[in-house]
Amino acid sequence: MRRTAKVAAAVGLLGVAGLLTSERLPRPPGPPAAAPVRTTTAEVTRATVAERQFVNGSLGYAGSLVVSGAGSGTLTWLPPVGTVVSAGEAAYEVDGRRVTLLYGDRPAWRDIALGMPDGADVEQLERNLRELGFGAGLTVDQRFTGATAAAVRRWQQANRMTVTGALPLGAVTFTPGAIRVSGRDLEPGARVEPGEPVEHATGTEPAVTVNASTQQLAWIKAGDAVVVTLPDASNRPGRVAAIGTTTPGDGTAPSTVAVTIRLDGAVSGFVDQAGVQVWVVRATHPDVLTVPITALNAAGAGRYEVIVVDGPGTRRVPVRTGLFDDLTGTVEITGLLEGQQVQVPRDA
Repeated sequence: MRRTAKVAAAVGLLGVAGLLTSERLPRPPGPPAAAPVRTTTAEVTRATVAERQFVNGSLGYAGSLVVSGAGSGTLTWLPPVGTVVSAGEAAYEVDGRRVTLLYGDRPAWRDIALGMPDGADVEQLERNLRELGFGAGLTVDQRFTGATAAAVRRWQQANRMTVTGALPLGAVTFTPGAIRVSGRDLEPGARVEPGEPVEHATGTEPAVTVNASTQQLAWIKAGDAVVVTLPDASNRPGRVAAIGTTTPGDGTAPSTVAVTIRLDGAVSGFVDQAGVQVWVVRATHPDVLTVPITALNAAGAGRYEVIVVDGPGTRRVPVRTGLFDDLTGTVEITGLLEGQQVQVPRDA
């Protein structure tokens, strides 16, 4: 009995010693405390909200055309790819003589000189001569007169050409406007024949091309306003200018349609065929209450609430959402009043 009591006492002492020892051991570190979310406030405002869908596109130049030979000879020079050629400048050279680019919708098809029948090519030439500053006393019509010949001589002399007052077939080529050379069909030394492609070109105006699926065409229409996010992350307004014909799929890829989008204002410093995002409006609700999307807090079962800031205090208020505008980062809501302040995360 006395031994049992001693054992029990010893065990008790060991237990106490163990407790004392455990109190002195360092505790393992717990998980770090979560950093508090920095917040600020945003005002409930009234605005137009647009629900948008983005599609991928490529930034390039509007239009495409082929610059064809107007006469026969040996191709002796071509401008480098990327060169912009305007009225009065050389589109290429044949037999060492420049073929001058002029503006017009009709191709050159004959010699232009005194005694020729009237025609649209004469009118195109006279309009260019006037625009280039050589049309003093010239009436722009379809008749080649002495005044036309005099204007041609002034132009030839200013550009160090053989001064004849006439233009043989192959001396000029007409395009609807300034061009940007995008590719070569021939190389110097090749034979040029009338109507044979010499070089490919585009217009000089930046444009976006989207290869849209037939499903996307349900909400892309000619004339629609769009917003284009450029490679530098800036947004530029634009408009759907044209919808092309359908390119059939091949079994591995769906059918697509080329959509051309013209941009508002000049765009410079971009790499041709750079990728962009085009935001197309699918639905619009004008004059509605909006808050930043970041103000929404999930409340379960697809419901949302926001934290309304009233002076020093806050309160949670349930709201109903309408259209989400991912481009502007705003959402249509009901359940609040215009001018109220809601809590949103503060940018770092």
